[in-house]
Amino acid sequence: MKRVLVFFILLLVKVLSQIFYRFEYFFLKEEWPDWNDVRLVILLNHTSLYEPLFLGLAPIGLLWNGASRFLVPGADKTLDRTFVGWFYKSIVPKMVSISRKRDHTWDHFLSQIGEDSMILMAPEGRMMRETGLDKNGNEMSIKTGVVDILKELKGGKMIFLYSGGLHHVQVPGQRLPKLFKTLKMNVEVENVVDYKSQFLKEGLSDRDFRKAVIEDLEKKKKENCPK
Repeated sequence: MKRVLVFFILLLVKVLSQIFYRFEYFFLKEEWPDWNDVRLVILLNHTSLYEPLFLGLAPIGLLWNGASRFLVPGADKTLDRTFVGWFYKSIVPKMVSISRKRDHTWDHFLSQIGEDSMILMAPEGRMMRETGLDKNGNEMSIKTGVVDILKELKGGKMIFLYSGGLHHVQVPGQRLPKLFKTLKMNVEVENVVDYKSQFLKEGLSDRDFRKAVIEDLEKKKKENCPK
């Protein structure tokens, strides 16, 4: 019953998004894979809490599959908001509150990863403001939590979603979004094992592995996000 309810909420968001927005997206490699094989979805270029609008380009099969499998780490400050927290918990069957620190909340999230989980995350961990920096004036960067997740996964597919940004729709801090804008995204599908293997060299330390993955994700974000 819960899966059906989550699916219809996701479907409603998709329909409303398609009514009020236009979408442009491009596949960098293969097109959408078998959803049962997808273990990780990474959104790069995190700019707004309105990013669920991108559900407008999500296939119905993904929504139905994800309605029972989505696992998402969510910032406690966001999930504690009355409406925003309710909304995100409504569209994700398993939303886990984290503090954005490497503490017990992150360990708890990792412990929730099951063999059937489809993890969605924005590895920058915070939103880009209009200045191009985060809320505290720091440079945006990929956090190492995504590496912890990759280390947990033994196979399957991963999807990179390269966002063109949503500041033309809503800048963090603004209440209402602007309608009838074009949302852009590039999509890249990779095999989890193949992706990790390119960094797993003999004798490579855990620290060097983390650094290599983060550098690759930063490069992917710079090169593949729509301008």
